[in-house]
Amino acid sequence: MTAVAASTSAELTLDAACDHLLGLQSPEGWWKGELQTNVTMDAEDLLLREFLGIRTEQDTAQAARWIRSEQRDDGTWANFHGGPGDLSTTIEAYAALRLAGDRTDAPHLRAAARFVRESGGIEASRVFTRIWLALFGQWRWEDLPVLPPEMMFLPRWFPLNVYDWACWARQTIVPLTIVSAHRPVRPLPFDLAELRTGRPVPPHPHGPFTALDRVLHRYQRHPVPGLRRAALRRAAGWIVARQEADGSWGGIQPPWVYSLIALSLHGYPLDHPVMRKGIEGFDRFTIRDEKGRRLEACQSPVWDTVLAINGLLDAGLPADHPALLASSGWVLTEEIRSRGDWSVRRPSLAPGGWAFEFDNDGYPDIDDTAEAILALRRVRHPDARPAVDRGVRWITGMASRDGGFGAFDADNTREMCKKLPFCDFGAVIDPPSADVTAHVVEALAQERPDSPVLRRAVVWLLKAQEADGSWFGRWGANHVYGTGAVLPALIAAGVRPGKPCIRRAVAWLERHQNDDGGWGEDLRSYTDPRWIGRGHSTPSQTAWALMALLAAGERSPAVERGVEWLVGHQRPDGGWDEPYFTGTGFPGAFYINYHLYRLVFPISALGRYVRSQEVPSRPRPALRDEAVTVDAG
Repeated sequence: MTAVAASTSAELTLDAACDHLLGLQSPEGWWKGELQTNVTMDAEDLLLREFLGIRTEQDTAQAARWIRSEQRDDGTWANFHGGPGDLSTTIEAYAALRLAGDRTDAPHLRAAARFVRESGGIEASRVFTRIWLALFGQWRWEDLPVLPPEMMFLPRWFPLNVYDWACWARQTIVPLTIVSAHRPVRPLPFDLAELRTGRPVPPHPHGPFTALDRVLHRYQRHPVPGLRRAALRRAAGWIVARQEADGSWGGIQPPWVYSLIALSLHGYPLDHPVMRKGIEGFDRFTIRDEKGRRLEACQSPVWDTVLAINGLLDAGLPADHPALLASSGWVLTEEIRSRGDWSVRRPSLAPGGWAFEFDNDGYPDIDDTAEAILALRRVRHPDARPAVDRGVRWITGMASRDGGFGAFDADNTREMCKKLPFCDFGAVIDPPSADVTAHVVEALAQERPDSPVLRRAVVWLLKAQEADGSWFGRWGANHVYGTGAVLPALIAAGVRPGKPCIRRAVAWLERHQNDDGGWGEDLRSYTDPRWIGRGHSTPSQTAWALMALLAAGERSPAVERGVEWLVGHQRPDGGWDEPYFTGTGFPGAFYINYHLYRLVFPISALGRYVRSQEVPSRPRPALRDEAVTVDAG
């Protein structure tokens, strides 16, 4: 295909994609794609409702239909499309189907039970799964790590205080301290003996903390009564103070369900306004269709909307297009002007910025704020500038001491949290990551090009580059995402395309292009290095690679082949299919399929490609030498 033909095909593809995206916009101006995860969300929802006594036959039947539809031929459930069977996910799905009345001798449950036993049984499952089983008498509380509510009294400078944990972890741990103190058991009408092996639980690798857990177990049997009552009151008050307007906690499922259980144990009746709002809030997160009933673990309207705005602007829509004015106007209404937990580490910083969800005023995040700044500064909305300025001030103030940026908190880096026996599932702290830092760099490069914060962030990124030339992706899969975020940011900040760090990254992307012209990276790359840069080609990952190569000024066959892949795989309606998960919740543990990624990122990539064919690349001003010396080698 000639360059002219490729450009024409890309333009036609881009036009169809933009039309499709514009057709998905809500009347209020926002976009939101489904946030798909694994069936633990649906299994735990049924278990929650069973615990609270509110499970209905209709909800159970619909959820069970969805859970069955996600079971694989080998009897297992995976954490992501195409991934291996997961022990804990399969146990929770199995328990939910037993609640729904499925018989143990049914072929699909026999196959699941066989996998569970062969994988070590309930004894080898993660702590969270065993907590759920303990709630129903299927595991002994005595055999679980203790989380004493007295930790609420630890001062903020003391190790393992609640603000040492990432925001998603602290919002889960605080309610679990109440659950751990009460140790409730509400028996199921069946037993899960067929999932046990009788083997001992695998030992926790951190011996000193296992010893601490033994001490806490002794205290748990004989707590100081007055101190325990005060700790439970403080924990419950902390939870209630953080309920969001939509009834959730943090806009995400894990703290939501544990908070409802904890408050119920603390004496809150189901008709209490906090409980009622929390239970009713799940309706907004529930999807019902021909496959059954399923829950979104979270919702991403702000993120989806600012990505859509940037994509449509990349595609050439005018800055005063009605759709962009409506969407940016809605984004402006979502600005957060109140303080949250982030202010514990930054007490003098004025609020600003945006969260991920419709309602999450307590936890604005740095990633969404950076992308919102990039979007709002480009639209011609008369009220955008003050919000942009507040957002820039806020993210600048959220820099960590090492120069990088985490997602929700500054300097949330205390590794001790990761060593507790409780912590066997996913990330529990929020240290700086390359992808979030890159998005901040890209925003500050436009707004504060001479900022010392920008320069320190650039140095952080240069130091974080992997030996192979890529960058690790914390919130997207994985090195393709990290590299796709960092290269455009470094170029925007003035790092010249010929610098060694840029050339190594370009070479890494070109080496990992698939034979079909696309890019993909399997989520197993988080736990198995053999998968790094390898996987089925997907629209979103192909777009990330293309945006990186285009930012670096590449006009190579790799770019043309990537564009051809997007053109060749577009659906008749202007969208793309993407069954593979390319979003990351917790590396190695929990993954996300953002249904709008397959559309917004290809639009950005194709828009930038088409523009690159029209206007010769102009060199950007380079950073002063002292800011880039670390990439010289």
